[in-house]
Amino acid sequence: MHRVVVLALDGVIPFELSLASRLFGVATDPDLRPLYEVVTCSLDGKPVRTAADFGVTVERDASALAAADTVVIPASETFAEIVDREALPRRLAEALALIGPDTRIVGICLATYVLAAAGLLDGKAAATHWYHAARFQRLYPRVRLAADVLFVDAGRVLTSAGAASGIDLLLHLIRRDHGSAVATHVARRCVVPPQREGGQAQYVERPMPQSVDAGTSATRAWALDRLHEPLQLADLAGHAGMSRRTFTRRFRAEVGLSPGQWLTQQRVDLARQLLESSDLPVNRIAERVGFGTGATLRHHLHAAIGVSPGAYRRTFQTSTPDVTRS
Repeated sequence: MHRVVVLALDGVIPFELSLASRLFGVATDPDLRPLYEVVTCSLDGKPVRTAADFGVTVERDASALAAADTVVIPASETFAEIVDREALPRRLAEALALIGPDTRIVGICLATYVLAAAGLLDGKAAATHWYHAARFQRLYPRVRLAADVLFVDAGRVLTSAGAASGIDLLLHLIRRDHGSAVATHVARRCVVPPQREGGQAQYVERPMPQSVDAGTSATRAWALDRLHEPLQLADLAGHAGMSRRTFTRRFRAEVGLSPGQWLTQQRVDLARQLLESSDLPVNRIAERVGFGTGATLRHHLHAAIGVSPGAYRRTFQTSTPDVTRS
């Protein structure tokens, strides 16, 4: 069973602290067997002060991190004080050093400060709460901050913006691990939307209204309706009314990926949905999602999740496909 360890630190925000146990805790296989074991630890196994008017009792200390498959670090009100590597508390740095090299690490909201100070985000894309984005970027210029997205999946290390976007990120992980059907079931149990795209903008208050063509979100929505077409950078930039260079720069700033990387990700996600919910042949799915050939689909799916379309379908296909051959 996949072991998730939540690291609770003083000042932890209770909502963020509860997300992993709530979402991973209700993820089950078709026989209702749990897919994850979720445990919580503190640095010393002692009670933790929260950002609210109560504390929480924690039975495990940081040694639990060494046996984790995924580590989740919820936001603490103190994290914004970690302004550089030297400001990272020694005991916290020692705890992070216990995490294995192949262990997945999830930072929710201001936990991005912790991961950046530990050097875990150098050269990687990341998200954090919009309110802190400008300051964070000044403090940690080595991090490719996507300032207004909900979450960023950078492979081993994943980060989200504030509060509810942590739900989106954890559902994304469940979907990545076990497919859309399991993630949708978890979302229904928790009465939350089953999927919000990671590149979707945060709800950011702005002092001045932006012109409707200032960003790339409209072009992303346009492209999602045309994944089956051979979209090129020139097509996307033309739709946005920008030069290719300007479009690429703004796109990366908003999404944390290049336009080509994002298109591939969206096509892989759509292919996974069709593999799960239909009995369409692999070549037909490849055409529908814009990969053209089954060989190209196999390449990209294997690069993304390490399995072939056939193996993915055998593992995740629903018992009654809702899209038939055509």
